[in-house]
Amino acid sequence: MNALRNKVSLIGNLGNDPEITAFENGNKVARFNIATNESYKNKQGERIENTQWHTVVAWNSLAKIIEDYVKKGQEIALEGKLVQRSYESKSGEKRFVTEIEMKDILLLGKK
Repeated sequence: MNALRNKVSLIGNLGNDPEITAFENGNKVARFNIATNESYKNKQGERIENTQWHTVVAWNSLAKIIEDYVKKGQEIALEGKLVQRSYESKSGEKRFVTEIEMKDILLLGKK
């Protein structure tokens, strides 16, 4: 049951090309946004589209897979966990961020 405590599963499309950062110690991080879409019909029978954007972070071997095989617009499935962090902006303002730390990926769609 521990695996169910903080688990996110998404299928969506990348909204931008991944941003890859390589560190001096050999580690890599990939950052990108993924859009998930859902639709429903309102009381008038009109189809309503709802798009949610999610920020995803992938480390090391997963970052390498993202770097080599994933581009803007591509559909992927991913699993990970929610991570919250805070930082101070250049103007000294404290900011809070919620991201998905990716643990697994499945490449979908066409190559």
